[in-house]
Amino acid sequence: MIKQNPFTSPLFTNIWSKHFNHNNPIYKFNFITNISFNKPLFLSLYINIGKNLTKGISYFINEDFKILDFKKKVILIYDVPKYFNIKDDNLPKRIKKIKIKQYPGFLIHLENYKDINDYLSKNFSKSSKQKFNRYKSRLEHCFDIKEKMLIGNIEKSEYDFVFNHFKELLTKRFDDKQIVNNNLNPKEWNFYYEVVYPLLLEKKAALYVIYNGETPICVRLLYFSETIIFDAITVFDIDYTKFHIGKISIMKMLEWSFKNDFKIFDFSKGYFDYKESWSDLRYDFEYHLFIDSKSITSIILGNTIAFLLKFKQYLREKEINKTLHKLTYILRRRKTYSDTLIKEISINEINYKQNQLEPIKLDDKHAFLKKYAYDFLFITKEHFKNLKVYKVNNQLNTIYLLEVNEHIKILSVTI
Repeated sequence: MIKQNPFTSPLFTNIWSKHFNHNNPIYKFNFITNISFNKPLFLSLYINIGKNLTKGISYFINEDFKILDFKKKVILIYDVPKYFNIKDDNLPKRIKKIKIKQYPGFLIHLENYKDINDYLSKNFSKSSKQKFNRYKSRLEHCFDIKEKMLIGNIEKSEYDFVFNHFKELLTKRFDDKQIVNNNLNPKEWNFYYEVVYPLLLEKKAALYVIYNGETPICVRLLYFSETIIFDAITVFDIDYTKFHIGKISIMKMLEWSFKNDFKIFDFSKGYFDYKESWSDLRYDFEYHLFIDSKSITSIILGNTIAFLLKFKQYLREKEINKTLHKLTYILRRRKTYSDTLIKEISINEINYKQNQLEPIKLDDKHAFLKKYAYDFLFITKEHFKNLKVYKVNNQLNTIYLLEVNEHIKILSVTI
């Protein structure tokens, strides 16, 4: 059980309530402590503050409670990690508790390892470790890479700069996947923007950033308890896919975690291949329902909610939610540069003279070329400063030429 949960802190609670509870009353019950509730319906249903925007809710059962304030009510708590091992042995018979499986979660028990090298040796093969180091070396060789943990006394202007790039990278990532991402819902994103900065100042949250020059190319949003790091939202620039920045950032984060004596690195809820690869424990998130077993109204309402949540989980396990996210994206679809058709062609397929080459920059106008240019740098092991990009004039199709120290790649582009 954790004592300093960032998701039940007054700061998190008050800002969430401002955005999603419209400053309506916040409720507490005397048999359950360290957690607050809102009442979203006319029914006697109470849902934890934070709802599904937390990465792990914890609470305590009060041994000296009286249940006078819980009669005929139902409590629903989202996102309780099973490994929190919340004790409920002292609940009275009148209160019935139902646990319902939710998303899978993944974590690393840092206390089982001496340091990052010990962790890597025990969880990955020698060849995998060599690949990780090669990706890191190649990234640092091809670009002007630096990293920073934004935590504590950070200027608001710096925070805004990174958070704006954070949103751009997430938008770009999910446009490429062609699915919606709930974090980018304006209401949710505005909440994250407002809550993270004050938590960052209190060292209960941080933004880990990898930069190419002055531009963020990887951002991880982290929350902290006294012993746990919650990896909340992570994204990297997909133009750098060849360099495996996701793996590099995980190694860097784990290195930082060991140095700062954290016991658990929690990848949080939701399945991704990388989480399974890097974790040493898979666990379940749960919904926790509390029902007044002497109230017919509470029994009917509680069991109806339990049925709906179990059905929702069944649909999730059948990946119906992924289909819905894709359909929603199609309905909201907007044209992006991922729609650009790019094909690599051989130098023999075009005829050009030197005076037909028009030098161009890899700016926003030519952003669709960046991934191919960076892949080219990865293969040639050359630095970005040596890359030259040309547009070939007098061609039936639009042709671009990438050149770096006598290496050439030619691309045929249809937008």
